Amino acid sequence: MSSMTATDPNNPQADGRWWAGLGWRRVGTVLLLATLVAAALNPIFVSSFLNLWLRVAAVALVLMLGFTLAGNWQQNMVPRWLAQTLAVALLAPLGAFFVATVAAGWNPAEVVRNEARLTGFVLVAGSGLFLGLVLTLGALVREREAQARTQALRFQLERETLERQALDTQLRLMHAQIEPHFLFNTLANVQALVETGSPRAAPVLQSLIDYLRAAVPRLRESRGTLEAEMALVRAYLQLMELRMPDRLGSAIRLPASLAALHFPPMALLTLVENAVRHGIDPSESGGRIEVGASAKDDGGVCIWVEDSGVGLDETAPAGFGLTNLRERLAAFYGPSARLELGTGADGHGLRAEIHLPAALVQSATAP
Repeated sequence: MSSMTATDPNNPQADGRWWAGLGWRRVGTVLLLATLVAAALNPIFVSSFLNLWLRVAAVALVLMLGFTLAGNWQQNMVPRWLAQTLAVALLAPLGAFFVATVAAGWNPAEVVRNEARLTGFVLVAGSGLFLGLVLTLGALVREREAQARTQALRFQLERETLERQALDTQLRLMHAQIEPHFLFNTLANVQALVETGSPRAAPVLQSLIDYLRAAVPRLRESRGTLEAEMALVRAYLQLMELRMPDRLGSAIRLPASLAALHFPPMALLTLVENAVRHGIDPSESGGRIEVGASAKDDGGVCIWVEDSGVGLDETAPAGFGLTNLRERLAAFYGPSARLELGTGADGHGLRAEIHLPAALVQSATAP
């Protein structure tokens, strides 16, 4: 009876099955306990150990059967735990009296008249009642603990699902903010060429149309790869080089080992766009933009955009693009991902670096 964990009535396996939950393991455990009880009572009884064991085992099996049937009984009159407890409490004396009657030659009066048989009945019934109720209580406590763990796991799963849905919603809202910001900035560049009558306006406009045809679908993606983002950046820089061929040069370096890294769409493009708009455009001599990624010694990844433009204005407030980018990185990777801004390698311009720790790189690598 130590394994008297009743079958959950909500389990489809138990629906309509009175015997659900019975098995050889449970029967073996009950018989083992019956053997221990019989060994403890044997010095008191004059009958043989085998005879005593058969009586105790019969009562134990009856209690196990009653506990199981009460647990599988589909009813709403009493709580399930109370039905199982009452079943054990009633069947212990009834089962012991039935076994004693069988031992007395099917003569119940003999059990009552014979002091030895009556004493044996009381001992077997009392032992069965005490141990049965103790084991029933233990089984019910274990069942409640199992239900509590299951409920906790269910709540955790629901919470994680809601958090993931909230994160997806947050990313979509950020994408919706980026779309007009990016498109308006790009169209403003084309407008400047048209207003100045530049002969490059037509090819730049065509390049813009081709670029947007490939880029706009990615604005709606919630997950992309670093390779896809670099391809988008390359197309954008080609477009900008058409707009100012004498003032902008670029280079992109992406190791093949990092191509499959999951990366938020348009995130790197935000840095490149800022480099063009705030670094190269204000510079009289223009400049160069380098974009790349590399693995660090600790297993992390550094992704950078460096320009040789006018550099960082320490007094300027944080722009919308960088604020949005930091929020997107935190939402996509978690708080351990960071964006750092500093001076370029030659002491000029601006270098923006996205640092991803090793743990994020492992979990964010596309299969």
